Amino acid sequence: MKSRSNYSTRVELNESQKKLEKDWGFETRSILVGQAPDPATGATIFPIYQTSTYTQAGIDDNKGYCYSRTGNPTRTAVADVLTSLENGTFAAIYPSGIAAVHSVMQMFKPGDHVVSSSDLYGGAHRLFNEIMTPLGLSFDFVDARDLSNIENAVKDSTRLVWLESPTNPLMRLCDIEAIVALVKELNKSRNEENKILIGFDNTFASPYLQRPLDWGVDIVIHSGTKYLGGHSDVLIGAIVVKDEKLATDIAYRQNATGNLAGPFDCWILMKGIKTLAIRMRQHHESCIVIAKWLEKHPKVKAIHCPVLESHPQHALYKKQMDYYNGMLSFEFDGDFETVKKLVSATQIFQLAESLGGVESLIGHPASMTHAAVPRERRLELGINDNLVRISVGIETVDDLKKDLEQAFASVS
Repeated sequence: MKSRSNYSTRVELNESQKKLEKDWGFETRSILVGQAPDPATGATIFPIYQTSTYTQAGIDDNKGYCYSRTGNPTRTAVADVLTSLENGTFAAIYPSGIAAVHSVMQMFKPGDHVVSSSDLYGGAHRLFNEIMTPLGLSFDFVDARDLSNIENAVKDSTRLVWLESPTNPLMRLCDIEAIVALVKELNKSRNEENKILIGFDNTFASPYLQRPLDWGVDIVIHSGTKYLGGHSDVLIGAIVVKDEKLATDIAYRQNATGNLAGPFDCWILMKGIKTLAIRMRQHHESCIVIAKWLEKHPKVKAIHCPVLESHPQHALYKKQMDYYNGMLSFEFDGDFETVKKLVSATQIFQLAESLGGVESLIGHPASMTHAAVPRERRLELGINDNLVRISVGIETVDDLKKDLEQAFASVS
């Protein structure tokens, strides 16, 4: 019989320690959960256990670890802190965010159907359409802002509803509570093997802004490369769940396939998570300033950022997110060639893929993050050739405004 403890071992806490951790605030848990001082040396910062194997005292007599594919203390430590922050029971750490998404999709079999939000990461589009579809999964992509679109797309073979919120790159939101209620109602007429799960990419928010498991979502994934790590120095991903059966299945699959992150990457992610809360508050504050400034700029035709009161989903943002992130996109008043010059003209904003780091980034979704999506499909989704996406970092916000202004001026 498969047991989760065989694949991801943590030294069990006594009841008083469990209660203490449960009562800690977000910032305290970010810094301390799973990261007790090293018992061998007293090192305050949790060590990198750069080992492939572990010496055992005898058969079935070890200190909780036998082989690093099955379990590594550094990986366990970062899994524990992320589990705590997402209010889950188990986390699995992967070598990238898309590896985590792929692992979720491998839970299903040929003939199974997935309803996915249409506005999502270009790499997920590519994975779903070019890798998983030939293997027998089928997908319908819908605008998840309208609950009826999800309901109408569900079939007898549907096993997963896949969501992002905010989405990439148009920052659209979906009503998590309403979607969970819909799926629960649909599952009343299904047996356990045919129940629909809800998967949720929480990369753009991080657990500091929203915790989908609390709303009833089944599976949360992260590209830890982004806000969790926060310093553009690690490629890593994660799955977090609350249900014990799902946890056992995910842990078993990860051990069986070896799809896991190394200890050094786990340590880098753990270091980044320590400052997650304070970084996210600054991203939030600076993004509001930049968004309000862009909203009034004569060269901006439209802006996509639900933190703005003028945004049609501002009330939903206030309902399900504690803060906003540093992400927005806007449509520049110019053609494709002009926009290419614009994103290359900034001096503080760096032209680069990715997001969520302390440094501000600028990009062109149509030719960068969503280049894998066919152009006609991009246009259907609203990803126009003049769309610019920015990740607002934590630099001095007046410097960021001046940088954008000089870039606008350079192409006017």
